[in-house]
Amino acid sequence: MGLPNTFSMRLLLGMCFFVVVMGWDFAHRGTPNPPAQALWPDLRSPPGFLQKLRLRGQGQIPMPPHTPAAHASSLVAMPVSHPYVVLAFWFAGTKESAPDVGIAASGFDRATQQWQPAQMVVNRHDLGRQLGFAVRRLGNPVAWLDATGKVHLFVVATGLGGWAASRIVQLSQRQTNSALSFDVVRVLPLSWWWNTSFLVRTAPLALQDGGMVLPVYFELGLKYPVALRFDALGAFKGMTRMSARTYLLQPTIIAQNATHWLALLRNQQTNGKIAVVQTQDGGQHWDDGHDLNLVNPDASVAALALSPGQMWLAHNSSPNSRHVLDLSYSVDGQHWQRMQTLAQSSGTDVSIHDTEEANLEEVTLLPNEFSYPSLAWADNSLWVSYTHQRSSIAWQRFSVDGR
Repeated sequence: MGLPNTFSMRLLLGMCFFVVVMGWDFAHRGTPNPPAQALWPDLRSPPGFLQKLRLRGQGQIPMPPHTPAAHASSLVAMPVSHPYVVLAFWFAGTKESAPDVGIAASGFDRATQQWQPAQMVVNRHDLGRQLGFAVRRLGNPVAWLDATGKVHLFVVATGLGGWAASRIVQLSQRQTNSALSFDVVRVLPLSWWWNTSFLVRTAPLALQDGGMVLPVYFELGLKYPVALRFDALGAFKGMTRMSARTYLLQPTIIAQNATHWLALLRNQQTNGKIAVVQTQDGGQHWDDGHDLNLVNPDASVAALALSPGQMWLAHNSSPNSRHVLDLSYSVDGQHWQRMQTLAQSSGTDVSIHDTEEANLEEVTLLPNEFSYPSLAWADNSLWVSYTHQRSSIAWQRFSVDGR
């Protein structure tokens, strides 16, 4: 009789533990997202001329010393009173997933109209000390400016396992008037499984109440997008799954009107198109829509709505590779017209350099890639940044009024 009683007790304790864990999980994940209203950038150009582009500047953002690899940039527009027009963040190091990869940052100076020297603002060792556990590697950063003018960073961080075992760490700027430095706010409470398997990639959607919706995605076998809600000071309020499909990731959100939003997504299906999900009630419920008539070679996209009927999309347009990056325009979010090729390459680039040991020429094949774009509206201009051959971050700036 002792064995059944022991088994029953263990079963009861296990069930109690499960109930406690799930209760803690739901309590910390917040409530489902209530309806919200989107906010558009402050435009000074006549809306009727927004589809006309003029290139105002381009180049490479400076890299930190001794960092030959760069990827996954994020742009954030700064207030007109700030010395920088935009800030750019990305991860950089010897290569993706290397132990020395950190989050780099640079600002475009209003006075000099130049990018400032890059600095490392987050590294895995300091992050691990603040979190209280080891961080193996760092990945995609996404930046957001709260209602007080403080920069928040959302960074992908892994322990054991690959990117699918990542957590999203939220950090906030220590002081808005000092050099960029960040403190950990929290690991976002998204999963009872130690908050793993969630990643972030694209910019948040600004809301009229000063808060934002941060699009993230789950990636462990199944892949699906999730919308996170934050208030005006960056407090996490809740989460909502965005799609029933299990092969979509890296959503980017654009608003057609205050409460009707589209999310465009990376599609991992063979011969996939850019996928679409939408909400009609300000993010409370999401439904799958029809894919766009735009190819997606399993690549991240970035979209930005400047106003209702004024939408931009940066995307790879070649069916099987990331060697062409285009900028397209739409008035409805469903039909897109290519306006500008941002970057393209017809073959593999070759780098020839001397080896240290034998003074012999070594040939390195560079990745034929222009990818992971980011868009921002600042100083009455459309800004684009993207990964250039996995070695640096390129940028372009456009007037969209034809002047």
